[in-house]
This record gives sequence, C-alpha cells and structure tokens, in this order.
Amino acid sequence: LTHVLVAEDCLLRRRDDAEVIGAALGAKASGRGHRRIAVDLGRLAATVRNWLRRFAGGAAEIRSFFTVLAHDLDPMLGPLLPRSTAFADAVEAVACAARAAVGRLGSRPPWFFASAATGGRLLSNTGCPWEAGA
Repeated sequence: LTHVLVAEDCLLRRRDDAEVIGAALGAKASGRGHRRIAVDLGRLAATVRNWLRRFAGGAAEIRSFFTVLAHDLDPMLGPLLPRSTAFADAVEAVACAARAAVGRLGSRPPWFFASAATGGRLLSNTGCPWEAGA
C-alpha cells in the first residue's frame, strides 16, 4: 500500500493547481461556458470541460460536505442561500467553508482550503471524502 501526501495547492491527479481549477469552477458558477473559461485560463477546452463535469457530477455531495464543514467551523454561520444552480450552490459552500476556516486555521486561498479539506480529492472519481467509509 502506497500513501502520497498531496500539497494543498494541488488536487489529486490534476496537473493544474487548485486555484486555476477553482477559478474555472467559479467562472462556471457565474454562468460562463467551458470554452470561454478555457481561453481565459489558457487551458485546453477538454481539460476545463473535464473539471466542470467532475465537479458537477458531485455537486450535491460537495455542497453538503462543505456546508456541514462551514457550520462546524463557525457554529454562528447562518443558512447558505441557494444560488441559481446546484453547481453554483456547491461553489458557494466551498467559499463559505473557506471563509469560516480563517478564524481557526488562518488565511489561505479558498481552493487550497478545499484541496486540504478533501485530501486533494475534490475532483476525484474514487475515494471521495463524502462517501461512506472514506
């Protein structure tokens, strides 16, 4: 059995750092398409589309995981208001949890926090942190 420590600026099995991928996720949550995002980030459209699909496929679980984490970190946090899509709800939950973590864990970029909170598995198709037994 091999164990690998993933730096918080990375996501498991992704070449681009967490902030680049997070920028793509945020842009999608704001309504931008994968081709425009790819051009803006200087990445291949297929790569960006893969990130977005992987996140969208787990959006409900991601939202739930980070909403619970946000409230664990800040019990005084109010309810998270719904956004326009499940995808945008999940991005908002990540952002809220990252903001809630600042008081306890110190300031860090939100997508670094998301990587650390999931052990780098935010976009993983196996061993997702929100699955039972993970």
